[in-house]
Amino acid sequence: MSQVTSKDGVTIGYDVTGSGPAVILVAGATQYRAVDQTVTPALVALLAQHFTVISYDRRGRGESSDKWPYAVAREVEDIAALLEIVGGEAFVFGMSSGAVLALEAAAAMPRKIKGLALYEPPIDPGRSSNAYRYEHMQMAVRAAEGRNAEMMSDFLLGVGMNEKQLEGFKQSPAWPAFASVGLTIEDDYRILADARASDAPPERWQNAIMPVLILDGDKSFPFMAAGADWVASGLHNAERITLADQSHEYDPILLAPVLTVFFQRGSVQVH
Repeated sequence: MSQVTSKDGVTIGYDVTGSGPAVILVAGATQYRAVDQTVTPALVALLAQHFTVISYDRRGRGESSDKWPYAVAREVEDIAALLEIVGGEAFVFGMSSGAVLALEAAAAMPRKIKGLALYEPPIDPGRSSNAYRYEHMQMAVRAAEGRNAEMMSDFLLGVGMNEKQLEGFKQSPAWPAFASVGLTIEDDYRILADARASDAPPERWQNAIMPVLILDGDKSFPFMAAGADWVASGLHNAERITLADQSHEYDPILLAPVLTVFFQRGSVQVH
């Protein structure tokens, strides 16, 4: 097990695979290495043919510790600590709410992140900033009371799992590993609430001067395409691509070549 210490003393567990320019993978809500043993490892194996790939557990998950109170800036500092491991600069790929976190890191460290790829940042422009703040407040209250299993249940129901499926999941051997990181869902709600503080994308995102690739899948939730467009509208150097036959759970075999071309060239389009 490899660990690095973040600025506030939290330890971050990580793996390094492959060789070449560095790529850091930023997970979405509920994801961490112990529970994601198929999709991300497959993406890592494919990218490691060309890059040094760093996968890590976000704070409060798996082999990473945590510290209260949460702030998005603390997670940006975690990424900064990982950047130092690979010489101070890297490409970054963020998934779902991890895509928004990756963008916050890129805006804070524009000279250290050489290229940024985002898969389906889950922002619905049709919902109000007040709705995002209210959802975060609800999760923050539950987190303060230690209601991790309830938070995980509510999150899974909110992203499409029905009651019968949830009850079956709770009886499975996988449930304890998910429930154990339920408190961190508040972190992801905070990331999204901060991003949607107003109707327009945050001005700070314009500091992300590196090439940015924003992807969605044409079989995903209806709002994902609009969310990807909304994020792109707040950036100087964004390229938008919709992947065919992909949902919110991407196929690593399809995604890896797209990321490889983008990180090597700074664009996927042929000029």
